[in-house]
Amino acid sequence: MSNGHYTLPEINPAIFDWGIISPKWYGMMYLIGFVAAWWLANRRIDRVGWSKDQLSDMLFWGFMGVILGGRIGYVLFYQFSEFLADPMYLFRINEGGMSFHGGLLGVVLALWLSARRLKVPFLVVGDFVAPLVPIGLGAGRIGNFINSELWGRTSDVPWAIIFPNAGPEPRHPSQLYEFALEGLALFVILWLYSKKPRPIGALSGAFLMGYGCFRFFIEFFRQWDSHLDLYLGLFSRGQILSLPMIIGGLGLMVWAYKRHVIYTPQPLKQKKAGKA
Repeated sequence: MSNGHYTLPEINPAIFDWGIISPKWYGMMYLIGFVAAWWLANRRIDRVGWSKDQLSDMLFWGFMGVILGGRIGYVLFYQFSEFLADPMYLFRINEGGMSFHGGLLGVVLALWLSARRLKVPFLVVGDFVAPLVPIGLGAGRIGNFINSELWGRTSDVPWAIIFPNAGPEPRHPSQLYEFALEGLALFVILWLYSKKPRPIGALSGAFLMGYGCFRFFIEFFRQWDSHLDLYLGLFSRGQILSLPMIIGGLGLMVWAYKRHVIYTPQPLKQKKAGKA
């Protein structure tokens, strides 16, 4: 079954190792995603009328929401038995383990707090951030591929790959599928969709529905966690967690277009120059 399939070489998770300085590929991908989001956000800041300081604060807390929510979500959604046996497992981030759905909840909380500080509706902040997220998701999936983790199910398709820590059988490179759909395709869709003013909540709904649909589809090719059974013998935990996103995103878009309220940013108040 493995004849003629590409074998991914074993890549050191660390980019280089200088003693206490040992940056990891996966962390580098997170950094790339954050920098890209910051750059893209600055290109769109005039649409919401915020200052650069306000934008930087919002993105910082959003990034913290990704890290903390992603780790807590992974432990609660996928490794809860491990957590019950050893509660300190939650803090051993160096052992790996992040959940998108947990990270999403963390970001939602961070954006809700940011909306209160900015004194704007929560969905206005959500709509602004939604097109920025997929590029970070795509970068993270490249990190998964480099680390040879979260690989796909066994397959004999010509582009299947033999992963060094997944046995001798070729598998779907599901990390690259996720990069292409959840990252690249979703970014293009949302970026183009955001070119024209949309009702408040429409972009947030489009992100939830788009990601949920892509993730649900890709899970059919991704290897499910060995310690978690498939629901009805077919659906993975990731698919079950994606269903509320699809339903909620569709409902949010319908609600947004029924209200059809377009956000108009307030002009920033200019600070008066002090006397010399």
